[in-house]
Parts: sequence; C-alpha cells; structure tokens
Amino acid sequence: MFDPLKATTRIASSGLEAQGARMRVVAQNLANSRSTGATPGADPYTRKTVQIAGQFDRMVGAELVAVKAVGTDATPFRVEHDPGNPAADAEGNVKYPNVDMTVEMADMREASRSYSANLQMIKQARSLVAMTIDLLRAG
Repeated sequence: MFDPLKATTRIASSGLEAQGARMRVVAQNLANSRSTGATPGADPYTRKTVQIAGQFDRMVGAELVAVKAVGTDATPFRVEHDPGNPAADAEGNVKYPNVDMTVEMADMREASRSYSANLQMIKQARSLVAMTIDLLRAG
C-alpha cells in the first residue's frame, strides 16, 4: 500500500544524504585549496565533484536522489612562480589545486539550502502525521 507521508519522508531523506555528501566534498575541496604536491613538480590535490542522479524506488513508488559518482575536475591546475616553495619545479613554478573558492562557496550555499529544504519537508511530514493521530484520537 502506498503511504504518501512515508514516501515524502523517504524522498527528503535521500535528498539529505545526497546534499550531505556534496557538502563533505566541498569541505574537502576547500580544505585542500592550497595543497601542493609532495615533491617538486608533482601534481597537487585535484578538485572533486559530485554527480547526483535520480533513481526510481519501487518500494516508495517515487524517484529518489542519490550520489551517482564522486569524480575529479579536469580543469588544469593553477601554476604560480614561487622558486622558494619546496614544491617548485626546476623553473620555479608551483602547481596549485584547480579549486576556485568562489565556485566552492556557491556549491556549499546551494547544497546547504537544498539540505534545509529537505529537512523542512521531513518536519512537515512529521507534523502531518501528528495532526492525523490527533484527529483520530478526537474522533
């Protein structure tokens, strides 16, 4: 039997999980935004990306969201001339991660808002269940 309140909660829960994973990846990108390679000329940290996709759940009877894959960004690394840096190559250039702070902050904000919206859906579903129980008790 299809329970719309249970389905709503499950859909919102899948959104919470997906956006939580997205926020963790953004936090990791931000934490490593200035990491360099361990040896001179080595590649630094590579920005990670999250792919979120819908998938139909027969038990719920609705489309849920899930993390499809965590990949890497193919954008080239930033190169800065800093001959005193231990990660500098023979020409004095240092490779820095392909992490753009503005993009990461925008992703974090979007993920946070989506997370909050999904949490609000769960709160509303719980409220509807409580109101239904109250109505049944009164009747």
